[in-house]
Amino acid sequence: MSDLLTKKEQKELLKITRETIIDYVTTGKVPVIESTSPGLNVHSGCFVTIKQKGELRGCIGNFVSNQPLYLLVQEMAVSAATRDPRFYPMKAQDLSDFLLDISVLSPLEKAASVEEIKVGTHGIYIVKGSYRGVLLPQVATEYGWNRDQFLQHTCVKAGLPQDAWQGECDIYLFSAQVFGE
Repeated sequence: MSDLLTKKEQKELLKITRETIIDYVTTGKVPVIESTSPGLNVHSGCFVTIKQKGELRGCIGNFVSNQPLYLLVQEMAVSAATRDPRFYPMKAQDLSDFLLDISVLSPLEKAASVEEIKVGTHGIYIVKGSYRGVLLPQVATEYGWNRDQFLQHTCVKAGLPQDAWQGECDIYLFSAQVFGE
């Protein structure tokens, strides 16, 4: 994936994300923000990741968007801060110490074979019946996983047996422009 956003746009998007989380957690309202930056007005999927003390604190995203990127980022920021079922909703005392990563996504492409997966380049989205699981490209790199381990962990995230990827399931690939604070 070619980088969609310039450094200036990345900085602007991180600022919007931080302001949105702080405003929403303290007032319950999403700030009204306008952006004329071309890259922030594309219709692209994204994930917002929140970390505290180096640990995951929330991560929510969407693969597609019918709104400009900066508005989807606001929506995903609120969800990552307050609706990730793995964590309690952020409170005012959590706002003094958190860092953000944003992953701007390429469109999903169905993999014909797992051989197509490039660890560190691709994220994986596995679908089997009503089960779904996604891991961003940087997760495999952070944990030092090979392709099989990446597939196994994505299956587990979906609530499937770790070897489900070897059977009947759909595997989609995507790449991401990842940047953070």
